[in-house]
Order: sequence, then C-alpha cells, then structure tokens
Amino acid sequence: MKGVRFADHVDAGDPAELARRYRDEGADEIVIYDITASAEARSVDFKWLEQVSRALDVPLCVAGGIRTLAQAIACLEHGADKVSINSPALERPDFIDELARSAGSQCVVVGVDSRLVDGAWRVFQYTGSESAVRPAERETLDWIAEAQERGAGEIVLNCMDSDGVRAGYDIAQLRAARARLTIPLVASGGAGSAEDFAAVFRGADVSGALAASVFHSGRVGVAQAKAAVRAAGFEVRL
Repeated sequence: MKGVRFADHVDAGDPAELARRYRDEGADEIVIYDITASAEARSVDFKWLEQVSRALDVPLCVAGGIRTLAQAIACLEHGADKVSINSPALERPDFIDELARSAGSQCVVVGVDSRLVDGAWRVFQYTGSESAVRPAERETLDWIAEAQERGAGEIVLNCMDSDGVRAGYDIAQLRAARARLTIPLVASGGAGSAEDFAAVFRGADVSGALAASVFHSGRVGVAQAKAAVRAAGFEVRL
C-alpha cells in the first residue's frame, strides 16, 4: 500500500513481486509491514512470509501484529531476518526485552510512528488504520531511548508528517533522534527525489534510508537513489 501521512492508502501492487523487483534493482534490505494487522488484532501470515523469503537473497524485515515471543520466533523461523515491533511494544514494553534476550538484539527492530504535536514529537500507534490510529502518550525521543535501553538493535523512525509527501525526510527530527541513540537509526517518510536520500545521510547521520511510495510509483529507482548517496561521499553497496 502507499498513502500520504498514513492516510488515503491505495493498492501499490503485490508485495512479493515488488520485493523481488527491488532486490533486482539493488535494494540492501526489504521491509514488509502488514499495516492493519495490529489494529485488526491478527499477526503475519507465516506461510506467505516463507514464500516471500525464499525469493530473496537480501535481508528481510517483517512487521504486523507481532505480539508474542512465539509469533516473533515463528517469523524468524519462516525466513525473516529481523522482526519489527511497533504498537505491541507500546502496549507492553517488556516485549522488547524478552525478544532481545531470546533472539538477539540484531533481530529486534522497533518501529516508531511520530509526528509533531504542540511543539514536541510524539508517538502514535495503530497507524495502519485511519479509524484506529491514536496517540500513545509518549514523547518520541524518550521512547526511542527506552527502546534502545531495553535491547532494540535498530530504530526505524517513521516521520508521519513527511510520509508520502515526497518533500524530503524530516532532517530535524531524525537529527534529534540520532543524538539520543547509539544503535542504527533508519529514516522513513518523505523521500521524493534521489537527492533526498543523500540529504538525509548528510544531514542526520542515519544508518539507512527506507522508502516506499517513491519507489512504488517509479519516480525514483533504487539504483538512482544509491548513486546519489555514493556521489555525496557515502559508501554504498553497488
């Protein structure tokens, strides 16, 4: 799916087909979110996950309604290299600790959906459903620091105000997040040009840049984005 600021989602195509396409174009990692799973109180389809993972030879990160340790381990057993947890981690933060102890921090990604509210970046949950989305009563920078302390090996910061707008990543928010973290930080939300990818590495010192709609629409290709990052002086896998 692709949308604008986590709303008005439209069908962007088959996830497995898109995953193979982006792998062939040179993507370093594929991230697949089942965006409505948490709001609908269900989890990832493990059979489908296994089919997708078999087609890939790059790391695969998966998310969607993963609420228990057993579900998370099942995702890894069915081919995922990393498990991303978002709303379930907000519901029960101890879940981060449990998963890190059992699977290792390198497998644990905490996704954070954040937007500016009254001058502060705040976390939202159940963002895959327009009818279910709600504030999580947490400030973003405090939450990512807690997630790191609990054992998260990576943070994906989804900047909701920039999502799908294609006006560039939220450099200010990402820079503030980078200052609170020692673990990898992945930028998400806002890419609209190849230069936007270079700009976020240059401006926020992120570890990676995630994008969806700009690739789904064909506006920018993966190779084009990576070429811009390399031209800016950053090492990338060609």
